[in-house]
Amino acid sequence: MLNWYKPLADRMRPNDLEQFFGQEEIVGPKAMLRRAIESDAIPSMILWGPPGSGKTTLAFIIAQKTGSDFKQLSAVGSGLKDLREIIKGAEENQRLGKRTILFIDEIHRWNKAQQDALLPSVERGVLTLIGATTENPSFEVRGALLSRCRVFVLKQLTSVQIEKIITHAINDTEKGLGKKKIKIDDKAKSLLAEMSNGDARNALNVLEYASGLSKKITLEKIKEAFQKSHLLYDKNGEEHYNIISALHKSMRGSDANASLYWLTRMLVAGEDPLYIARRITRFASEDIGLANSRALEQAVSAFQACHLIGMPECGVILAQAVVYMAKCPKSNALDKAYASAMQDVEKFGNLPVPLHIRNAPTKLMKNLGYGKDYKYSPDYNYKEKQIYLPEELKTREYLE
Repeated sequence: MLNWYKPLADRMRPNDLEQFFGQEEIVGPKAMLRRAIESDAIPSMILWGPPGSGKTTLAFIIAQKTGSDFKQLSAVGSGLKDLREIIKGAEENQRLGKRTILFIDEIHRWNKAQQDALLPSVERGVLTLIGATTENPSFEVRGALLSRCRVFVLKQLTSVQIEKIITHAINDTEKGLGKKKIKIDDKAKSLLAEMSNGDARNALNVLEYASGLSKKITLEKIKEAFQKSHLLYDKNGEEHYNIISALHKSMRGSDANASLYWLTRMLVAGEDPLYIARRITRFASEDIGLANSRALEQAVSAFQACHLIGMPECGVILAQAVVYMAKCPKSNALDKAYASAMQDVEKFGNLPVPLHIRNAPTKLMKNLGYGKDYKYSPDYNYKEKQIYLPEELKTREYLE
């Protein structure tokens, strides 16, 4: 019997692949994983994808379809004791000729010792592992374990796919909101899909909240529901560009407090930390440049740290980066010089390299004058008088 106290997102999990939206590359009609699921011959695998992309749902479908003994653990609340109990049962199943499938949600949260304890059972075929993770398995899953698994990458769901999921939930009378006779206009549905950022669970949670406010779901009701769940923020909309502009201008204006505020607004609203890190890296050269060449090092280090550990841990790293940028001395001389050089390249096209600074690896090239009369800088204590620009630009000075 269906438990109506469960969240809508949990109730709407499909029982088969026909009701599964998205991820056609890995579960489409001719995809290997689909054939493996349908024939109940799945390999050990890691499902890697963003939140709400269908990792747990795929595992749920496999649980419904398989004739194997299906076990499930959450890496957050389980440990070695739980794993040893499952392995013990799996060994008994193996003796009886039955397979055991173990699904571990958020497997990246298990430490080295826990993952190492899993390896022998996977290696000997005692267990078939399905691990789900939002983190890059190359960094978060032990190499020996990863080499024994197939990695399937789930993509962020598109707005069109999210809209299909929303429509299905509204119309479904058995598990969804069909009996409530909810009405939602196209603009509200489109906004809900876009603001869910590819996360089907998020979309259904907001839909459920909005349906509790009114049977007629409008644009305003969706905005209200999102504001209750998290800050209103559309990654592809005007506010996205307004806030990143505010962050950039605050750093340029050396206002560390404003910079920190706008950064926090973006992170709390769910912005990709790597997007912010890329913008900070660009800022380090565009607005600071040679006034403090260490700024670029700070920015690149922040990007790498964000890539390695993700949110929420990397939030304070980005905070360090934006405050550092705001407090740095500023200069846009490098950015202006690069723009001037770009104008010359576009205006003059492919000007020839002066003969004396051309490479001369062959005798023919030397005979043609390549490298002739080149002054080797160390022999002149780096004070030689020599032209390095094309003839047409020999007096050009990009940097003042």
